[in-house]
This record gives sequence, C-alpha cells and structure tokens, in this order.
Amino acid sequence: MNPRKLKKLKKTFRHQPLPQQRTAYMDRMNGYYKQFNDYPAIKLLISNVLLADRMLAVGDLPQQLPLLQLPDNSEDLIYQKLNQLYPAGDKTGDKIWNDLIDALPHLDHDLRSFRDYLEDHYGMWAYTPRPFISDLADFVGDRAVLEVMAGNGYISKGLRDAHKTVYATDSQAWTAENETGRHPVTTIEALSAVDAFQKYHDQVGVVVMSWSPDGLPLDWELLQAIRQSHATVDFVVLGEPHGATGSTKFWDNAEFIENAASRQLNRHYTAIDLIKDHVYLVK
Repeated sequence: MNPRKLKKLKKTFRHQPLPQQRTAYMDRMNGYYKQFNDYPAIKLLISNVLLADRMLAVGDLPQQLPLLQLPDNSEDLIYQKLNQLYPAGDKTGDKIWNDLIDALPHLDHDLRSFRDYLEDHYGMWAYTPRPFISDLADFVGDRAVLEVMAGNGYISKGLRDAHKTVYATDSQAWTAENETGRHPVTTIEALSAVDAFQKYHDQVGVVVMSWSPDGLPLDWELLQAIRQSHATVDFVVLGEPHGATGSTKFWDNAEFIENAASRQLNRHYTAIDLIKDHVYLVK
C-alpha cells in the first residue's frame, strides 16, 4: 500500500466512532474467556469486563464491577480441574496446564489494565456504573447539578437520563491530545471548573467533580471558589486522596462529611483495581 493511501486509511480509522474500532485488548479478553471457560471464578471476571465493554459500546452506562483481581487460588483451581479430567502424566493434560499457567500472569495484567482501556477507548477515568448513578440521582433529588471536569460526560449523561437538570462542563484542554475526548456521550459546555461554578453557582444545588487531574491545583481552586461564594451546594467529589487524582493542597484542606448520604453514595461505587477511589462529600 502506498504511503498516501495508508495515511488516508489511518485517518479514516482514527475518526470512526470509538466503539467501532477493534482493539487488541478486547481480542485478548475474548480469547481468555474461551481459554478459561471451565473455571467459573476466573471466567466471571472476564465476562464482567466483556459485558461492561459491550454496554459502553452501545452508549449505555455499565454494570457494577467486582474487584478485577484473580483469585489467590487460581493455580489450585486449574490443577484440581485438570486432575479430574486427565490422569497424571497425560500429555494433553500437561499441555493444557502449561498453557493456562503461562496465560495467568498475562490475564492478571490485562484485568488490572481495564481502567487504562476505558481511559484510552472511551475517555472514562472514573468507572461509572449505572447503580451508582441511580444513587447519585436519589441524592440530587429535585436540585440542579453542575458537573465540572466532566470529561466525555458519563456522569452527566446518566443524570440527564434520570431526568435531572445538569450543566455539564469541561475545559476540554485535554481533547487536543486525546482522541477519546472528541467523542462525548452528552452535550458539554467548554468551561473551566472555576468559570463554570461562577456561571452556575446560583442555579444549582449540587456540584460534582470526578477525577480531577493528578497533581494540578484545579480542584483546590474550585474548593476555594465554593467556600468564598458561600453558596448552598453539596460538593460531591470522586477520587483517591493523595493517590491517582487531584492535588495535595485539595486533599490536605478538604473537610469530609461522613453521614448516611455519603455512605449511600458509595454503595455501588466500589474498587475495580488497585486504585482506591471513593465518593466524598466535601465542604
């Protein structure tokens, strides 16, 4: 293929809707699903990943996920199953054993990398399951919502689908370098977090901030703006303190509200990997 035609093909592929682009990651997950078909505890993890991808691909919010971590006894499960099927020393059983044991570390790595896939393929940083959105909608009640740093808008879309009034905003600075940012799932207004709050603070009762960029003081600037305004709003923050999200200044100065509402918001917002993000009510 000549370079000009190849360049045109790559451009066409790059601007297809992301769900239509096949990925090596999901090809591998489908392969694991077949390979570990006889091991329910392992297959369940893989099937959850495949289902979440299918739901996102058609524009739906995904289901709640379990912790995507292989059982500690995975090798024992494989040994016990093969021991039932093949006598000791059987070459077929030995080959299946070797293939499965060789595949386990790769599967473990891919399960732990599901968040990376979601970020790269869908622009979803905070895994946003539909049951969590239902809890958030209950918390919102009849109040209007401002979402800042909305990314591709999964939270705002879920709340709008639940018939809530939502002002979805994002600076969209990241979209120049990330193809996924060109595929929002709902309408998003191009505003920084502080500008969005200054514009809408007197029209909303809830402000939602999900996965503020790691190390940048944007979250701290917003928190100061909220405090200085004396606006009567609930500030809902999704992130990992002193971890993968937000600034040290924000987490050092945030005041957390622990009550029935905060516990309810975390019912279905659970860890899917080693990142321990959580839902916080901040003042």
